[in-house]
Amino acid sequence: MSEPETAPIAIAGVSHHTANVSAIEAFRFPDEPACLREAGKRFKGVLLLQTCNRVELIVEGSAAELREFLSRQGRRDFFIHDGKGALSHLFSLASGIDSMIVGEDQIIGQLKKTLANAQECGTASTFLEFCVNKAVHVGIEVRKRTMINRGSVSVGSAAVLLAESQIGSLDGKHILVVGSGEMGLLVAQALAARNLTAMYVANRTYGRAVILANKIGGKAVRLSELYRYITLSDVVISCTSAPHPIIHKNDLAQAMKARCWPVEGHPRPLILIDIAQPRDVEEGAETIDGVHLFSLDNLRTINEQTMSTRKAEAERARDFVEEELGIFMRHLNRRSADDILAALHTWVDSVRVRERDRAIARMGSLDPKTAEIIDDLTRVLAKKLLTDATFSIRESAEVGDLAAARALLNAITQGNRVGSAPWEKK
Repeated sequence: MSEPETAPIAIAGVSHHTANVSAIEAFRFPDEPACLREAGKRFKGVLLLQTCNRVELIVEGSAAELREFLSRQGRRDFFIHDGKGALSHLFSLASGIDSMIVGEDQIIGQLKKTLANAQECGTASTFLEFCVNKAVHVGIEVRKRTMINRGSVSVGSAAVLLAESQIGSLDGKHILVVGSGEMGLLVAQALAARNLTAMYVANRTYGRAVILANKIGGKAVRLSELYRYITLSDVVISCTSAPHPIIHKNDLAQAMKARCWPVEGHPRPLILIDIAQPRDVEEGAETIDGVHLFSLDNLRTINEQTMSTRKAEAERARDFVEEELGIFMRHLNRRSADDILAALHTWVDSVRVRERDRAIARMGSLDPKTAEIIDDLTRVLAKKLLTDATFSIRESAEVGDLAAARALLNAITQGNRVGSAPWEKK
């Protein structure tokens, strides 16, 4: 059986399993619409999933074609799945099993956004829409049937746990959150449960910073005041969607000078956590005296610490995913059988009509009632003669053996020997 035949889908990319932050950043497609349009010239359908921990291209097509496309785009060292393996990966992804923070819920929204972006660009094929919507459904059901996300942490809240692991309790501390998107909201919500002295929210669009700050009882900050509030803060967590760094090494070095203790001459330590992708903090910032810079790579330890409580639930989730995958594959195979059966019934009906018309012509002029009886008779005979063939084709397709299903079709319509090559006729 050929899995790519029954599921014409391939997925390739990099993730936290196979690459560090730098490699994921290098693999990204800065201009998503341009990437979708270019890939759309080669594939029936294309989706591009880009999150802080992964970049994956999902296509309706073959693994070989996808590998060649990515190679032409200058991408190297990527994983690739196709057919049933690609669908298994997609379902596991939606279920939170494949996430850096196992059980996190954000992937559901990210998959929906990925599909919406492709629909807007006109590259979301009906088949890929069907696959992603099924994956989202499986992900939602996993969270209902298991406790994989019970007590789990998002990337945002994991960043807060990382800060606590570095300086102990955050009680009485000053925290600056840079970015007011989905990740900024998750960070702010996790911080709201702490007894902070002050929480600042900075964003390129000041109005959005105000909205988030009001939600969590913080203070909105204009981006032009960023370094002033870095000077005031104990922890800075940056998570914008900017395509370039917004915290620059030289400006940060100046801000750190204002944090110096008069006696020691060294600045108060600053915990700087960059969970943006691409990164928000300019390379080399970690060399500045007093700056302790952490990235997404450092969050792996947080997942390991919290994973023990969700390990059994992850296994239950995997069992459910495998069960749903089997059901989905059978459904896809039935759809393939429908195409083969449509071809068979079209051929049979053309034969039936031709022979019916010949018989009527030999009988001379007939009244409408007799002609109707002859037509009904030929329909019934054709249907009954196809019953066993229809059953065999459907059964072969449902177990994924489309080669056998097509061989049966060719044996009936072209006289091929079952199991022979297409050119070998009786």
